[in-house]
Amino acid sequence: MNNEIQGKSMSEWVKDFPVLDDLRHEKETTWFNSRLQSAQEGIAHVGLTIKDVDDAADRLKRFAPLIMDLFPSIKTSEGIIESPLVAVPDQSKALGERYGHSLPGQLWAKLDSELPISGSIKARGGIYEVLKHAEDLAIEAGLLEPGDDYRKLATPKMKKFFGQYKIAVGSTGNLGLSIGIMSAALGFDASVHMSADARQWKKDKLRANGVHVFEYQSDYSVAVASGRKEAEADQKAYFVDDENSSTLFLGYAVAGRRLAGQLQTYDVRVNADNPLFVYLPCGVGGSPGGVAFGLKTVFGDDVHCIFAEPTHCPSMFLGTYTGLHDKICVQDFGIDNVTAADGLACGRPSRFVGKAMEHLVDGFFTIDDDELFRIEANLHDKAGIDIEPSAAAGFVGPWRILAGNEYRQKMNLDDVSMAHATHIAWCTGGSMVPKDEMAGYISKGESLL
Repeated sequence: MNNEIQGKSMSEWVKDFPVLDDLRHEKETTWFNSRLQSAQEGIAHVGLTIKDVDDAADRLKRFAPLIMDLFPSIKTSEGIIESPLVAVPDQSKALGERYGHSLPGQLWAKLDSELPISGSIKARGGIYEVLKHAEDLAIEAGLLEPGDDYRKLATPKMKKFFGQYKIAVGSTGNLGLSIGIMSAALGFDASVHMSADARQWKKDKLRANGVHVFEYQSDYSVAVASGRKEAEADQKAYFVDDENSSTLFLGYAVAGRRLAGQLQTYDVRVNADNPLFVYLPCGVGGSPGGVAFGLKTVFGDDVHCIFAEPTHCPSMFLGTYTGLHDKICVQDFGIDNVTAADGLACGRPSRFVGKAMEHLVDGFFTIDDDELFRIEANLHDKAGIDIEPSAAAGFVGPWRILAGNEYRQKMNLDDVSMAHATHIAWCTGGSMVPKDEMAGYISKGESLL
């Protein structure tokens, strides 16, 4: 590590940003955003609008018949890619006993781990961006017109058309799965550039779907740079840029309004007296940023969005806390970026999301890898739900809120409103993990409890 970072010594950094001392020593840390603005002010800063989210939702609806034909397993949802919302009271009780404080309010799990097609939150943004690109190409070529039945995009003629084009992406695993599977299903020539921390089963599944997989003995940033370079060399190639894509972001944002519908189904009210807390595992920032944006457009100041990151890779935390966003990475501060939460192993945060969401994310916390395994084992034992380690990051969030007295006072969250609060841990992936690997995760967690 260099003696200076952005022209400042480590001691100067710690003096200006005291929380950095715990971050760089990989300790579990919590910080509530001092630059937080009202939802109305923060949304205006993003550069996208509710109308943009409406457009994304409408596009997914247009594609639903095609998706249903391509993936018969989601016929029961009429081609809408969505996940269950489930209450987990036994998990809440177990964690309350572990952390020494029972949780006022209700704890729920949003199971994006069970999203169709690719089994993770990336099925939202990743699949959406592929669909939008396919639509753009077909319309430009005069092969698709307003009002058409989108199932025509799966005909042999259209597959031959899409086969002229390439789609490339860099990924730690889950985004690559969603991009690769959907691209291949439409006929695109798909390439996924995967970092060293990507799981072997994800590479195998992509190859089984006819996707080109390139492996690197480096981290996520190198995989992304390689994917971008491949696309730049070919006029018919399209690069899905997880670090900067507003299209991915909008695909994730649709989740906000859908969650509102699910909460209504269970008669869960969200208002100033019944606050909503949503805890989102965060890697480069695209998926939690998009979901948080969508939630803020629906619930305004009544929803509190908290990002969760591994102690070994708090990149979005670091970028937002210092205000430098993608100008710094965790390695600059001696943090190793080596974590069992492979989907969150992104050492440098998204330039677009960090700046767009810096006034809307309520807070950040980090969690140790061993605690991820403990939570995962607890969820398996208490609720019969299996997720991958990175997806467990959000469950500790409610207890970080309970410990954040200053934040709760600032946000007027008294004991009465907290007793009526709804807490949602967003479980970002896991259903496609091979059984033997999942059993290993659970076994490790149980041994640590």
